[in-house]
Amino acid sequence: MNSHPIEALMRTAMESIKEMVDVNTIVGEPVETHDGKVIIPVTKVLCGFAAGGGDYTLNNAGFASGGPKDGNGNQKSASFPFGGGSGAGVSVQPVGFLVVGDDEIKLLPVDGGTPIDRIIDLTPRLISQLQEIWPRPKEKPKDETL
Repeated sequence: MNSHPIEALMRTAMESIKEMVDVNTIVGEPVETHDGKVIIPVTKVLCGFAAGGGDYTLNNAGFASGGPKDGNGNQKSASFPFGGGSGAGVSVQPVGFLVVGDDEIKLLPVDGGTPIDRIIDLTPRLISQLQEIWPRPKEKPKDETL
């Protein structure tokens, strides 16, 4: 059984998308800084794909028809010309950077995030700094006389 020409169009477009988009497009190559932290870029990738086509013939009047017919009005088996096309689009948008180091992992968004997100990110650091400023009171020794 012969393959339809649109299969070749679809295969070519999908192979091109596969070559353009791989895991390194979404999660980039890590970069190590001089202080030992590792920075990993993260992106959002959107893909779209479309393919279409059709077989056509023209009858004696020049209008598209279903193809040649035999004397009984039944469709004859014939090879029709094929017209078709395919297309694909890829959009790559940066999301942020993962910073790994000093026993913590942070996501630094490219858009800066909302103020609430920033407050939530800074809360653990603020609590640890406050604990350093105000040392805990020493516990009184318990009297062990019974």
